[in-house]
Formats: sequence, C-alpha cells, structure tokens
Amino acid sequence: MPDNVTSLFRSTAAHSPSMAALTRESDGAGPVDFCIPCNPYFPTPAMFEEMAARLRDIITYYPSSADTITAELCGLLQLPPQCVAMGNGSTELITWIDHLLVRESLAVPVPTFGRWTDQPMETGKRVDMFPLQESSGFALDLAQYAEFIRARGTRVAVICNPNNPDGGFLHKHAVVQFMDAMADLDLVVIDESFLEFADAENEPSVVQEAMLRPNVIVLRSLGKNFGLHGIRFGYLVANPALAGRVRFMLPKWNLNSFAEHVVFMLKEHGAEYAQSLHQVRRDRMDMSGQLSSLPGLTVYPSQGNFLFVRLPVGAEGTVVRDRLLTEHRILVRECGNKIGSSSRFLRLVVRPQVDVRRLVTGLEQVLYGTSRRGAAVPEQATGTAYSSGTAAVDRLVTQTNGAGTRGLAQAAGAGMPLPAAASAPAVGPGGGMPVPAAAGLPQPEPQPVPQEAPRPQPAPQPVPQPVPVPQPAPQPVSVPQPQQLPQPAAYPEPAPQPAPAAPPLAPAAAFAAPAPAPAPMQVPPATGPTPPGVPARGGLTAAQVRGTDGLSMAPATGWPGAQSWPDAAGMGQAAG
Repeated sequence: MPDNVTSLFRSTAAHSPSMAALTRESDGAGPVDFCIPCNPYFPTPAMFEEMAARLRDIITYYPSSADTITAELCGLLQLPPQCVAMGNGSTELITWIDHLLVRESLAVPVPTFGRWTDQPMETGKRVDMFPLQESSGFALDLAQYAEFIRARGTRVAVICNPNNPDGGFLHKHAVVQFMDAMADLDLVVIDESFLEFADAENEPSVVQEAMLRPNVIVLRSLGKNFGLHGIRFGYLVANPALAGRVRFMLPKWNLNSFAEHVVFMLKEHGAEYAQSLHQVRRDRMDMSGQLSSLPGLTVYPSQGNFLFVRLPVGAEGTVVRDRLLTEHRILVRECGNKIGSSSRFLRLVVRPQVDVRRLVTGLEQVLYGTSRRGAAVPEQATGTAYSSGTAAVDRLVTQTNGAGTRGLAQAAGAGMPLPAAASAPAVGPGGGMPVPAAAGLPQPEPQPVPQEAPRPQPAPQPVPQPVPVPQPAPQPVSVPQPQQLPQPAAYPEPAPQPAPAAPPLAPAAAFAAPAPAPAPMQVPPATGPTPPGVPARGGLTAAQVRGTDGLSMAPATGWPGAQSWPDAAGMGQAAG
C-alpha cells in the first residue's frame, strides 16, 4: 500500500479509517483486517450467496417493523419480546441508555469500549473511571471497583465482559454478586458484546438474572458474533419496564432490511454458527501462542475474539501500525486513543492461521529489522518506567475524573468531588495514572524519566506512606485503593504490586474455576439515601424473587433445535 494511505488515520474521527476508505486509497483491494473484531467464519459462503441473490429486493423495499424483527430474534433466543429492545448497533442502544437512564454519573473501568466513556461525557455526565492495572494483566477486581463506586457516589455502573480491548473475563457468579451489591444504584449495565466467544464457562451470560432485577441491563451484539458489522444490529435484555422505556424511544424502522434478512436466516444455520464460534476459540489459542514467541511482545489472556498485546520496549504503536499497513497490507488497532491505554498497545483480532502467519512475519520485520527500513525497536532494554496511559489523557482523567476541561474549572471551584489521591500530584508527572512523559514517544522517553523525576520525586515518596495509613481506617480504604492501583509507575518492579488490602472476593480471576458457593460480596453501604425517583429503590433482587441464594442459574431453555443452536448464553451444545 502507498505510504499516503496512513494519513487517513489522522483525518478520521474514529480510531481507524473505514475499510471502504482504505480500499479507495489503495489499488482496490483492502488489507488483511486484524482491526475490526468480527467473526471471520460466519456467515458462511453459501449464506453470502443467498443474500447476494436477493440483494435487489433487500435494498429496494422497506424492512418490517422493529417489533417484527425483534419477535423473530426472541423466538430463537427464547426470550420474552417485552424484555428485549433491538437497536441499529450497540452504539445506538448505549446512546439511548445514556439519554434516558444516566442522570448524573457513570462508573466504568478503563481501558474499555470508548462509547462507555465518550457518550456520557458528551452529554455532560460525570464519568468515574476505574483504572485497570497493567501490572495485574488488566484484570478487574470487582470488590475494589464496588468500593470505588461507593466512594465516588456514582449512580450507574458499567462492566464489559469480556472487556474490550484486553479480553478480560469475569465468571458469572462474581457478576451476579456485583449486581446484588449494586442493587441500590440507578442502573447496572453488563455489556456482553463479545461473550459468545468465551469458553471459560459453559453458561456465562447473566441475561436471565437481568430480567428479574429492576436496575440491570445486559447488552448483546449481533454484528460482532455474526461477522456483520456493516449491518448494525444488537439488542439489550432487561426487565419489561426498562426494556420498554428504551424500546419506546427507538424509531419504528431503526433496523434495516439486511438485519431483517439475516435474523430470519439464522434458524436454518444454527449449526454453522456454533461451529464458527468453536473455530474462533481454537484460533485464539493458536494465535496467542505464535505471538507470545516474539521477543519482548506481551500477550494478555483473552476470552474475546481479539488479543491485547504490549509491544517491546522502544516500539511506538503508530509507527508499527503504519508500517504494517504500507509494507505488509495488514491493518491493526493501535490503542493510543483509548483512555487507560497507550500507543504501546495493539488489539489484534483473531483470524485464521494463514493470516496469523502473515501477521507474525510482518511484526518480525517491522519490530526486529529484517526489512530494508530497519527495526522499529532500537534496542531491547531491560526495564522501563513506562506504565499504561498517555500522560496528557491520564492527567485530565485523574484531575477531573472524566469531566474534561470543563471539569478542571469545576474542580477549582470545589464543584465536583475528586478522589482523595487526586490532590496528591506525587502520583506521576501527569498527576494521574503514573506515566512518564515518554508515553507517546518511542526511544528518547525511557531515558528522560530521570529528568522528570525531580519534579514528581518529592511526591512519589509520600504516596507509598499514606497507603498503609488509611488502611486501618474503614472509610479511607475504599478511595485510596483505586488510586493506589495506578501506582505501577514502577511497573517493571515487582515490589509495588502486592495490592495491600484486596477483599477476599478480589480479582474474580479470569480463568479460575468458580467456587461452588462463594461468600457474598462485602461492600460498604450506600453513602446516603437514594434520591427520589430512582427506579431501583426498593426493588427485589433475583434471589428474593426465587427464594434462592441468588447464584443458581435458572435452567436454560436452550434454542430451538438444541442439536444445532447454542444455548441462550451463546455457548454451544453443538460447539464441540
């Protein structure tokens, strides 16, 4: 591809130019796509041929109403239609969730899917960002996240399971405990857009639990699972009141004719869909092994259809991305614009082995200099003060906790509460998640860290000392803990990592087998009464409705033709 193609990255508002734009600027053939996370095995070639044969009718006529298409989908999922709302992609549903159900504040772990941070900020909400730590593999500790929510007084909580971009996974029993602990919030959203690619648990979805709760929404994707991002369709599951509130606001024809055609095709192709999920899981293991063999490249465990990788010391993600595209016709997702990440990280979509071998060859040439343009990594250093997050972004996030430049003014006037540690500029040069000024530069910055040290040096010393002090006190523990998590300024050093006071429930480790009867999550009570009008106030939990411990899953009803369709969680009887 010509070098000028990479200029498209700087002229788009999205993280990457569209495949159509890349194709127009090249010789008419797009690159091998490791950027857009969709299923490469579904629909099948026969399904595409069928759609092509009916293309004229599909694009000529209006689709049926959204109610008709939703009813067909619910017949496959065996979900009550009144508990489901279908949208023109998950982004449309996130937009309406924000407008209708997020009144003042929203908490979300970062890095994550960008619309969960950007959408509420665009409408003036406070976004409380809980940083996931590179030192712990970006695993989400639900107990610490719950304490963070209590300390901030956040009214809406979001979890992405698996998380995008790292693929971190939470077992179902831990998510159910979290929902019970957050029963007094306005809303809890569990984004399961990539859950059907997970294989760490047989039935990981909480859709059945969501329908019984007054304040829980589960978001699901169809475009990602079916490999059809261009069609734009997804759905949410909630109790009838919540689902109906969103559904009432959606346009009557918000779903297009392609979406209708695919939904009505699915009942005939359940076996192929289940097999496609099985193949993606096998490819993920193979791809992870091949990438892990590259010197200096770190691959994080994932249950999505993508892998989150950290480039070797000295490699700059935008340079690697541009050279892979221009020299090897390979498109990758560089994560420098994700809050809580940096340009040293790439998200790579799982693809067939033949494409992965091409990717590995391209990375070897770009990273280690086996091409005429030399290596992107000047030398293999033994250590670095690098930590996740871009300095400028992290400074803004920590000082305003997501409120942006307007939040700086509010903070100055004490109009918005900040985390206790936010006032301690000693955390790092940016005052936020500890990131050297080198976050965006490949070579010079690991060395300049000592130069910047004089400025934050006095402060970093006090930070480790206050951490033990608040620990005996019950209240300060919750606030310092999330702020202490960003301390991997010394990421390469093992010493700062012991996460001093993680509650017993702690990280809900990604791949550990769930305990048969886990103890209920211990979370401090709400800091004050729920404001009038909060829909969750006084609601019953699923445990109270069922008279159970709240952890037992209702028997899955399965999909029509259980021999072909997977169960409602997307895992398959037929996936073997």
